[in-house]
This record gives sequence, C-alpha cells and structure tokens, in this order.
Amino acid sequence: MSFNDQLQRLEQFLDADDLHDEALDYMAACGYLAALSVSPEDVPAEEWLAELFAEMPNYADEQQQADIVGTLQELKSRIARELASDEDLELPCELSLGDEPDYSDLRSWCIGFMEGVFLREEAWFENDEELVSELLLPVMVGSGLFADQPEFIEIDEDQDMVEDMMEHIPGVLTQLFLLFHAPEEKQKPALISPRK
Repeated sequence: MSFNDQLQRLEQFLDADDLHDEALDYMAACGYLAALSVSPEDVPAEEWLAELFAEMPNYADEQQQADIVGTLQELKSRIARELASDEDLELPCELSLGDEPDYSDLRSWCIGFMEGVFLREEAWFENDEELVSELLLPVMVGSGLFADQPEFIEIDEDQDMVEDMMEHIPGVLTQLFLLFHAPEEKQKPALISPRK
C-alpha cells in the first residue's frame, strides 16, 4: 500500500463519527504532528497518541490499530524530515481561513498545532518567550483559540493582515524548527530574515 493510500485510510479513520468528541480529526492531527516535530522537547508516542485520541478508539482488530498508529508515526517522521530540510513544510490544506474560518481546514490544522504546543508549553517558551510568541502568532490567530483576547480581536478585524499571516505559517514553522533544533550558527540567518 502506498503512503498516500495509508493517509487516505488514516483520514477516513480520524474523520469518522465514532471517535471520542475530543479526538483530533485528520487535519488537526496533521497540525498536531507538525507541532510535535517542531517541539524543543520530545514527547513519548504513548503520551501524544493518548492525547490525540482522548480515549482508546474501538479498533476493528489489532491489525487496524497497528496500521493506524504506524501511519501516524510515519507521517510524524516525514513532517520532521521535511522541516529538517531546507524546504518549508507543505501544509495539507490551503493557507487561507476563507469566508467561514470556523469550518476551514486551516483552522483545524492550527488548533491541532496548538494542542501539540500545549503538551510541552513550558519548554516551548522557556528560552526566548518573546521570539517564540511572535513566531507562533500566525498559528495562534489561525486557531481561533485566543479570539476573545484584546490583541487578537484587533488582529481579527483586519482581514488582509490575517490572510497575510496565514500565508507565512510554513516559513514560521521552519524558523521555529531551526530555533529549537539547529546549531546556533545556522539559526541566525533564518531568524533575522526580514518579514515580508
């Protein structure tokens, strides 16, 4: 089975109605795995799988469980490899919240990413809170999780700014990954590159 076929099978499984209400759907799971790949601190598979599903899914059998978990782990590995290359991560959705942000794939992806951040929130912010907060801002705006906070209300009123932020998410992920994982001499150019 090709990896694309495995992803389709995973998408059907995660988007089915019989998972726990708080389980992440496929698009949110993609964002979540991206955050785990960027994270400055490794999260054990048992922990992130438990958080992703909220409760153990009713797998048809052990083979299905092995297939689903294996695909999630492979997807996480591929995201990590893509982040470690010099290419920006290609998100599995359009970089736009569209006319109905709450129903957009990008919002789901951003929510999933923030769920991944929350698993090790202290580690993300402990060394350079200001810079990490600035880099995470587009994802935080995209997630809608902070929409009732004054600074986010202000940002949300400027649709052009919001859409511009969404387009910058792949570059932001690269910068965060370099910040946490690259030797210092390789970080500097990425972090001081001008924002478009």
